[in-house]
Amino acid sequence: MRKLRTITGVLAIVFAALTVMSCKDNKKEHSNEDGHHTEAGHDHSDGHHNNDKTSIDTSREIKENSQKNTTTSPIIDAYIQIKNGLVADSKEDAANGGTALLEAFAKYDMTTLSGETHKEYMEIYESTKENAEHIVKSPIDHQREHFEVLSTDIDDLITLLGTEKTLYKDFCPMANNNKGAYWLSEVKEIKNPYFGAKMMKCGSVKKQIN
Repeated sequence: MRKLRTITGVLAIVFAALTVMSCKDNKKEHSNEDGHHTEAGHDHSDGHHNNDKTSIDTSREIKENSQKNTTTSPIIDAYIQIKNGLVADSKEDAANGGTALLEAFAKYDMTTLSGETHKEYMEIYESTKENAEHIVKSPIDHQREHFEVLSTDIDDLITLLGTEKTLYKDFCPMANNNKGAYWLSEVKEIKNPYFGAKMMKCGSVKKQIN
């Protein structure tokens, strides 16, 4: 009887130890899946954090502004310049658009904004600035990654402040590793900035703005 109790006790200790190890492994796997990485296992050699955008919640609760706002036009024009550069598979043209976007935001008169609108604008501006800076200096594959987040920023800006332009919100189901991604276009015809000439017509119009 004593021997049986001893064996049972040993088995209980082994089971407890295995349970603790399993929890640690699961926690580590979960940590890797949700976009949080330890320095030891993450390669920063190219200077880019490829998964950063997936771990950032870019969703915003913004009340739609249907105003025909002309002040956002220079910002939208610069964004379209980036989009068209990526459509043409031109890193240089996309980079020039990134520079134009930074300049357009620098010239925007924020004194016309107040309260919650100003707060939302600043959040959009900070994100847009970071992504535009990466587009200016990055190879085209990284430009396209940052363009995806930038498209959300510009869409939010239009929702917040309005625009005089007629735009089309397009969607490509194969972008972002088949998770899908949106972009804004000045033309109804599908011209895919995420794949360029490889899959120029991949996508569809989901919404018309104005």
